[in-house]
Amino acid sequence: MLPQGTGRRVRACAALALPIVLASAASAEAQLGDRTLKVGSKGRDVKTAQRELTAIGIKTRADGIYGQTTALSVKRFERKDRRHVDGALNPADARALQAAANSGAGGIDDPTAGQAAEGTGGYSYDPTNTTGRARLSADGRTAIVPDNAPQQVKDAVAAANQITNKPYKYGGGHGSWQDSGYDCSGSVSYALHGAGLLDKPMDSTELESFGIAGKGQWITVYANSGHTFVVIAGLRFDTSGAGEDGPRWRTDSTSTSGYVVRHPSGL
Repeated sequence: MLPQGTGRRVRACAALALPIVLASAASAEAQLGDRTLKVGSKGRDVKTAQRELTAIGIKTRADGIYGQTTALSVKRFERKDRRHVDGALNPADARALQAAANSGAGGIDDPTAGQAAEGTGGYSYDPTNTTGRARLSADGRTAIVPDNAPQQVKDAVAAANQITNKPYKYGGGHGSWQDSGYDCSGSVSYALHGAGLLDKPMDSTELESFGIAGKGQWITVYANSGHTFVVIAGLRFDTSGAGEDGPRWRTDSTSTSGYVVRHPSGL
């Protein structure tokens, strides 16, 4: 026999549990675009999004679980489509993703998609270049990444290309990823964030402890208390050097004396 009042508590708990069960069921049956998807989301709409990402060339496992790998795939789509890059798929992003998949347009991993119009920024690579070294495009402002570079390197170059028309701005890029100008550490942070290597901007002193010590094969960060720059696929991305100030790809030489040298693991 249940103690007095136990039955009422059981019924109350059951009543409270019912909305949770219904909410879980609703999430499982949600259609893509009904809600914002982010890390931790699960359901049929997540699996649809993963399939749509694969359809446009961003290979993503369709397991219905929105993990960090899916978030990185979404960031690649957001950069490619010139959308706000945060790794979350809101309803507007979802509609754009479905439209891209339905159009049958080449994806980010499609060789024809890599050849973006020079001067426009964004994702651009040279399928004939397997030297491991990036080069300046004809506009002298954006970089073209070699075809044999890892995807994170391509994404870092794509992100950097998006801000090469911005001026130098002290503190720029630290209050928000999207800013009217960028300082040295804001620029480096933006490129690293584009590759999924940073969640929040770092100043030059913080970048002295980024990643692991020494030069990287693909990405190397040089930092001290007063300045920082990054070399990606052999090309320097810096706010100071020959030409105008601001985040630019630089081909002129610069001293690395007095800098702490760091690189992301595996790159």
